[in-house]
Amino acid sequence: MEKKQGFFSTLKQELIRGLSPVRSRVGSNTPAALVGRSGSLTGEMLAPLYEGPEQDESGIGKSKRVGSGIGVWVKGQLSRAPSVGCKHRSDLRLLLGVMGAPLAPVHVSTVDPFPHLCIKDTPIETSSAQYILQQYTAASGGQKLQNSIKNAYAMGKLKMVASEFETASRVVKNKQAVGAADTGSFVLWQMNPDMWYVELAVGGSKVHAGCNGNLVWRHTPWLGAHTAKGPVRPLRRALQGLDPKTTASMFTDAKCVGEKRINGEDCFILKLTADPQTLKARSEGPAEIIRHVLFGYFSQKTGLIVHMEDSHLTRIQTTGNDAVYWETTINSSMGDYRSVEGVMIAHSGHSVVTLFRFGEMAMSHTKTRMEEAWTIEEVAFNVPGLSIDCFIPPADLKSASFTETSDFPEGERGKSALMVAGHRAKVAALG
Repeated sequence: MEKKQGFFSTLKQELIRGLSPVRSRVGSNTPAALVGRSGSLTGEMLAPLYEGPEQDESGIGKSKRVGSGIGVWVKGQLSRAPSVGCKHRSDLRLLLGVMGAPLAPVHVSTVDPFPHLCIKDTPIETSSAQYILQQYTAASGGQKLQNSIKNAYAMGKLKMVASEFETASRVVKNKQAVGAADTGSFVLWQMNPDMWYVELAVGGSKVHAGCNGNLVWRHTPWLGAHTAKGPVRPLRRALQGLDPKTTASMFTDAKCVGEKRINGEDCFILKLTADPQTLKARSEGPAEIIRHVLFGYFSQKTGLIVHMEDSHLTRIQTTGNDAVYWETTINSSMGDYRSVEGVMIAHSGHSVVTLFRFGEMAMSHTKTRMEEAWTIEEVAFNVPGLSIDCFIPPADLKSASFTETSDFPEGERGKSALMVAGHRAKVAALG
């Protein structure tokens, strides 16, 4: 306990010095007291953690003492220079654009009361979903414990790789997928109500995104900082076994659509569909979000969520040109659940992303498959010293918003262009 209190005390001091999430947004409305001693860090490229030979693979899956690595992470970000030898491939931009910081389909607020189980005059699909969510909440630690959590912190490491690219005429597989994977780390901070900040460094590039409760923004090296279209939505990464309360709230309006065996476990399937108003609010210009559906697979044995699948379809129609469709599907499996201060947290997972482009001409159809594997190193709740100043948007936030089409090639947004074999689609799943 003394070690843990010492960690929290140290962390609070570091937060005050500017080593919290707000440190990367110097120049905004941040008080001078929160500006780090290393000066302006806006636009600084963070080096990935445990990158290359320094990474200890034997540590994967092993739990560490909470707080044992936060000092290393902070020190590393200040002392390491960006990886100048890293080649910035187009597929790395694609990986970060799609898998870096995608959002959930709909708005959800953890301050909204959790609905009571109601059977009378309620469709069986809805009442079954409510019962499954109650079992999930109980299995995750209970509603009372989750309501006592005011903020949270998580740190993990990950690997990303574009494993396959398919055109109408051929399939190109990345046979060295394991060796070619880009390694990196991420840090996630959350605070009630509805505030979050994530910083992800992979292969010498950094993506960070956040929400101050009123707007969602994202910053990438190639687009800068932009706000997101539509209502405020949670970070999908937090739903992957890290935030049981938000996950349960997300599926409040879901319906139970059946059962399926996933990775050896019998699961109930809950389905959530984004409403037309939300889809319209997320659409912009020639890009129209047609649908966004989320499926949650809850283990019948443990009650925990072990798999999640969401898919959204975007239609782009420019004047005088054929419509082009982009479908992004993300399948995520979560496991290695462990209790952290009484809350069940998934400490490892794997995602497979399929990006499919199609239109009127069959020869222009392409499909890209990407993968991400992650492990959680540290989790902590009710971190002292964390304040709303840590979630202030960047000062250079552009008024122009970004959508799911923010990373499309310029030709797809302004004029008709056929994708040639070997080219990667630049699509952001966040928006």
